[in-house]
Amino acid sequence: MFKALAEDIDAIIARDPAVRSRLEVILAYPSFHAVLFHRVSNWLWRARFYLLARLTSNLGRFLTDIEIHPAATIGRRFFIDHGQGVVIGQTAEIGDDVTMYQGVTLGGVSPSVDSAAQIGVKRHPTLNSGVIIGAGAAILGPITVGAGARVGSNAVVVHDVQPGTTVAGIPAKIVGRQKPRAADCDDEFVAYGVGDNANADPVLKLVEGLQQQVEALQARVNELEREAQPPVRAQAGN
Repeated sequence: MFKALAEDIDAIIARDPAVRSRLEVILAYPSFHAVLFHRVSNWLWRARFYLLARLTSNLGRFLTDIEIHPAATIGRRFFIDHGQGVVIGQTAEIGDDVTMYQGVTLGGVSPSVDSAAQIGVKRHPTLNSGVIIGAGAAILGPITVGAGARVGSNAVVVHDVQPGTTVAGIPAKIVGRQKPRAADCDDEFVAYGVGDNANADPVLKLVEGLQQQVEALQARVNELEREAQPPVRAQAGN
């Protein structure tokens, strides 16, 4: 666990230019505290101390305003920048080197189930390694976001995202592609996943393209109408 926490600190330093020391991360970064509480609550959950795990998780949420279910699976070097309002559901799975920002939701689309036969049903997303999730994005249901993918701010993702693609909009659509990042490479990190036009609204782009075509067609129609008009003849003088 201590090695994992040291990697978490190094990941924060690599991705947040505001950090000035490791001690600052340890004492003043709620996202680090949230991950620390989760590491403990997840160990308790796997040891079947379910109530104690939930109490530990709830304490972490109270102190950091970041809610992570103790059963969620989180990989190495996970970083939540700013972090307020993040919600990570019970069956969510997060790979290594994932970054997300404030207000992100990894939610389930089906209601909670009480039946013993339904325990363990996958209801939340899986984020593969190197994924970047912009502020306010909602990723809903048992879908997969492929390695190195980026999700633009405020996007709503309800279908699988292919590796190395950038999606944005409501519902999210592909707006770009990028080269896959190395699993542990922070030199190519793009804050908020905004590179490659990540926050461009695909619907707005489509509407703008249609508007340009309409304007071009209207200009051509006006030109043809002028050509079709007979020339004006000068009237003879009295």
